[in-house]
Amino acid sequence: MDMRALMKQAQQMQAKMEKTQKELESKVVTAEVAGGQIQVTMNGKHKVTNLVIAPESVDPDDVEFLQDLMVSAFNEAARQVDAMVEKDMGSVTGGMNIPGMG
Repeated sequence: MDMRALMKQAQQMQAKMEKTQKELESKVVTAEVAGGQIQVTMNGKHKVTNLVIAPESVDPDDVEFLQDLMVSAFNEAARQVDAMVEKDMGSVTGGMNIPGMG
């Protein structure tokens, strides 16, 4: 393969990756824990866009339980975003692991 063709292919891949990264900002996941008592919505850039806390999950005598639920919900949302990013970026890179491109 000549160098010009390789450079052109790299530029096309970079353009696709940039487009995919922008699209990830508009994609969201919602994680629910404890039967929906806590819901965290996060976009593809790991930005929390919504948080719902069911009133019945708020117990002033057991704040630690609510904190644990929230940590679980945030971690699950982040895991779902990571999977979404890996899938979307993998379709661009053909499964190649390119550092800094996720």
